[in-house]
Amino acid sequence: MSIGENHQHESETERMPRVSRRPLANALAITIVVLVVEVAGGLLTNSLALLADAGHMATDVAALALSLFAVWLARRPATPARSFGFLRAEVLAALVNATTLVVVSIFVFWEAFHRLSDPPTVDSRPMLAVAVLGLIANAASAWVLTRGGQGENLNTRAAFLHVVGDLLGSAGAIAAALVMLATGWYLADPILSAGIGLLILWGAWRLLRESVDVLLEATPKQIDPAQVRAAMIGVHGVVDVHDLHVWTVTSGLVSLSSHVEVAAHRDWQRVLIDLSTILRERFGIAHLTLQPEAACSHAAPFRGCSLDSVEGRRACLVPAIRNQNETAGTHHGHRH
Repeated sequence: MSIGENHQHESETERMPRVSRRPLANALAITIVVLVVEVAGGLLTNSLALLADAGHMATDVAALALSLFAVWLARRPATPARSFGFLRAEVLAALVNATTLVVVSIFVFWEAFHRLSDPPTVDSRPMLAVAVLGLIANAASAWVLTRGGQGENLNTRAAFLHVVGDLLGSAGAIAAALVMLATGWYLADPILSAGIGLLILWGAWRLLRESVDVLLEATPKQIDPAQVRAAMIGVHGVVDVHDLHVWTVTSGLVSLSSHVEVAAHRDWQRVLIDLSTILRERFGIAHLTLQPEAACSHAAPFRGCSLDSVEGRRACLVPAIRNQNETAGTHHGHRH
């Protein structure tokens, strides 16, 4: 631990809670089998509900495969060029999966709108049989994923949301088939499909927003920056805190950086230990980068590089430094 920083010496990937790949692999295998069955069933019965469900299944295959790849990639060790490793791979996978769900939902709305004006005849009995099969398979996949503990991990939540969307799609297809068998009312197919699309869109939008927040390094929603600042200033020897930033690196890993003004009579190492303890225990923040500074009365614009003010941001701007190897290559010509 250096004087100006509090960093853990083990790699971030070693300290992160591991996400099991086996539930994702099992769910992927189940989904591939049901996808083939539902595509065939939808084409044979001319059911939008089944084809919509098969569309979700296709995105599920891609989503689960992408999630598996992201879990593998996130476990790769950090390098000097990528100091955080590939931890953000899982967030990127969640973003892609959430975006896919939004696109699929919009497509279902479009098809449902066109079928409302001229609902086609649907062969309801085969549709019902295939939808029941899909419901069973989706329920099995959802159960497998919950056994893996999807929790707060954005990547596994995205995969789980895909499966839940298909579970709802299968339930809607069953309901539509039963209505059409009992009444012959073929509008039930597009109406229920659109309703399911709304539910999927709502969940996908929440996931998309959370993924974007992580990529924009927004403060985690469960952490109040004002409370963090007050807790830090409450530590004995801390005079003030500025340039405070709290962000999520990936699910389960929150980082904090800040400038800390320390009273002259207080030893920085003791202050650092107290700050580390309170930030970990009260806010769940373990990865810290804290810069100690002598307490002074300068206003924020005169504190040098800082994101707290326009003047501070300007002070952070430096001329681009070219790669030394490239620079050397431009100054050394060839001798003949």
